[in-house]
Amino acid sequence: MSQRINYIISELEDQYLCKDNNRPWIIGFSGGKDSTAMLQLVWLAIKQVPKELRKRDVYVICNDTLVENPIIVDYVNTVLLKIEKAAVEQDIPIKVKITRPRLEDSFWVNIIGRGYPVPNNVFRWCTDKMKVKPTARFITEQVAEDGEAIVLIGTRKAESATRARSIKKHEIRGKRLTKHTHQANTYVYSPIRELMLEEVWYIINTMTSPWGADNSKLFQIYMDASADDYECPTVVTDKSHSSCGQSRFGCWTCTVVKEDKSMTALVKKGLEWLDPLLKLRASMVDERNISKNRMSIRRNGQEAVTEDGHNQGSYTEIYKAKLLKQVLKAQFEVQKFKPDLQLITNQELVAIQVIWHRELYFKYQVSDIYNKIFNQGIDMKVKDEKIQKEIDLLKNVCKDNSSDFELIQELLIMQKNKALLNRKRGLKDDMERVIEKYINQAS
Repeated sequence: MSQRINYIISELEDQYLCKDNNRPWIIGFSGGKDSTAMLQLVWLAIKQVPKELRKRDVYVICNDTLVENPIIVDYVNTVLLKIEKAAVEQDIPIKVKITRPRLEDSFWVNIIGRGYPVPNNVFRWCTDKMKVKPTARFITEQVAEDGEAIVLIGTRKAESATRARSIKKHEIRGKRLTKHTHQANTYVYSPIRELMLEEVWYIINTMTSPWGADNSKLFQIYMDASADDYECPTVVTDKSHSSCGQSRFGCWTCTVVKEDKSMTALVKKGLEWLDPLLKLRASMVDERNISKNRMSIRRNGQEAVTEDGHNQGSYTEIYKAKLLKQVLKAQFEVQKFKPDLQLITNQELVAIQVIWHRELYFKYQVSDIYNKIFNQGIDMKVKDEKIQKEIDLLKNVCKDNSSDFELIQELLIMQKNKALLNRKRGLKDDMERVIEKYINQAS
């Protein structure tokens, strides 16, 4: 086993020193077992390279979908800080970059704002918006800067039959690098593709982390997240290393899988504060296809009614407001144990309100829903003292006609929120609709 691992390290060293214009390496790092094992081998390979020859930059890219499993988020953030610090101390040309989906591509903005139904196997819109695009943007920027780039991925043939077929389909016999199927001037390198699961755990359990992380914590996370009937054999170094689950960690909101086994196991192992997340995910799955929660048309205007009369279009205004309440209630509950944990960001709340206004949903206000749950007097219209002075001045100018103040105030909010979203397209039409609404109310 150690011979094969040493062979991979030697291969990585050879590839790192290859004269290919020093194309940067981009490593997708999730913090899971495969990406951790791969990064350890890459690190050890670079350490064998003389310092004067360490000219190729290596970017460790971690994609945060904003709805990752909180346990993994805490662990990964700690590890990334250690990687950054150790890379500087050891003079390793490794740089950490965190990518995130754009505000308009985030999970809650699309579901609660635009009314997208939660993803399933047929309509799996989340992968492209929340995972592929953020990483692709970084790769594109890097290629633009350096001409070409090499992406290192921790996929293994033994992981699944599907993964094995995919690797075989794209690999070129006798060559380490293959062309990226979607990114121009980008190549893919899979250094651990031949490793078995036992070898991955051997690397993690027996080899010291080169950046000083405690790999036993990662092992423990997998153990805690393993369902009682779902085990995997591992190479162990002592009796404390019991069998470890193959649990996959991802978005806690994932509705593509039938059951979130890892989250369920974590709750059963004593992390009861995660239970509100588990219940919310189950509720989203159960309520996805209920006809009263869905409109009769999709966002593109296409009719979406089944033969037996069930609506299958976008979520209704009422259900989106209900779902926002569920998310905020879950956040309220988990913050009793994790005060800094946000299930939905303030920027997403603002973006949702922008979309509701644009689509003429005025019955529900995001700030009202938030205030009722958290018993706080937040007002999305008032951000700071400067804005308050502007409001006071506007009130004074419109003191003879309160409706004028409300109209101008709403138009200003719309313009500022559009600027926040970096999307001013459609602003003119939105303003015209608001003005028309006030004219109709006045008449």
